This record gives sequence, structure tokens and C-alpha cells, in this order.
Amino acid sequence: MKRYAVTIAVLVVTLALLAATAGVLEKQKAPIVPKKKTVLWNGKDFTGWKLFVSNPEHDVTKTWSVKDGVIRCTGQPAGYMRTEADYANYLFHVEWRWPGSGGNSGALNHMVGPDKVWPKSLECQLASGSAGDFWVIDGLECREHAEKGKRVRDRNVKKLKDSSEKPLGQWNKYDIICKDDWVVVLVNGVLQNVATRCSEKSGRICLQSEGTPIEFRNIYIEPLE
Repeated sequence: MKRYAVTIAVLVVTLALLAATAGVLEKQKAPIVPKKKTVLWNGKDFTGWKLFVSNPEHDVTKTWSVKDGVIRCTGQPAGYMRTEADYANYLFHVEWRWPGSGGNSGALNHMVGPDKVWPKSLECQLASGSAGDFWVIDGLECREHAEKGKRVRDRNVKKLKDSSEKPLGQWNKYDIICKDDWVVVLVNGVLQNVATRCSEKSGRICLQSEGTPIEFRNIYIEPLE
């Protein structure tokens, strides 16, 4: 009986340790909900970010670089820089400009799953003249798109107003508010779109390399309350 009692005690302790470990791992996996304004990009290097491009043989530092406190992206090949951490319930701020002619890029929110082109996410469009549009990618859904039908060739939700972007070469501001299953975007302070009933409520944040040189700066996240 004593031997059985010892065995049972060992099993109880083992199960308790496993439960505690699982709890810690689950806590580690939980998305970060910011409690204060937090700078996501330090202005010097890519600490806290992962650089990804579609060609595994390509040197990502040839696509992404930093100079004078500005991120410079060549746009080639397709890919993105993304946060290493997941986030939920936040205001994300980023500034961008086109150093030459306008082109295409985007800010991907609620990115989940493996790195690829393009990952499951909600794209807040940055293409010239279309900043504020949404694109649903790789199965992410929102009510505004679902009501249109799920045609592959029609994965976007147009912005609410005429373009509020500044002339090419000038800096623009994107404020992306993610609250529960809502995403609200403002371009240079102008409300441009709202997505509701998003199928993802948290995830990583990405800035795209999508064919055209683009620059980014002043990247931070803030709490909503």
C-alpha cells in the first residue's frame, strides 16, 4: 500500500507540474495587449522584427535597410517585415512615403500562420491612391467583404472616401485601430474604412515589400484605453 501511495503522490505532482507548465506556455502564447505607448521600431535596426521574402536564396538585407532613421524597402522580391510578437486590442501607427513614383504596399494586421506570400491577414492597403482599402488574405474574413461574396477576384473592400493621401514624396500617416473583431483605419487623420466581425482578432503586424520602393518611419503601438 505504501508503494502505491508513493506512486500516486508522484503522479499527482507530475500532473500538477504539467498543468503549471501548460499554463505558462499558454500565457506566453497570448497576444500582447499594450498598456502604454510602445515604440515597435527602434530607428536603428530590425530588433523585434523578422524579415521575410518569397525567395529563400535572397539576402533580405538587400530588400530591407535602415538609413537616417528611415526604413528603406526596395519592393523586390515580394515579402514583408513583421513583428515577432502577436498583438491584440491596439492602435498601430506607421508613417510611409514613396521616394520615387507611387506603387504598391500594405500593412498586414492579425497575421497568423506560417510565413509565406501572402499570409492569412487583413491588409490595410497602401497602394498609391488606395490607402484605406481592405484586402482579405488567405481566408481571413470580415462582414463587409462576406456580404459581397467570396470571389477570389474581389477580395477587397473599398475605402469610404476619396483619397486622403499626400502628394508623392511626402510623409503619410496610417492609424490602424484593432478592437476585438473590429478594425478601423485613418489615413492622415481621415476615417477611411471599418471592418467588423473579423475572423481573427489578434496576430502579428507586417509591412509589405510589394514591387515598389517605399520608406517607413515612426512605428509604434498604443493602448486603446
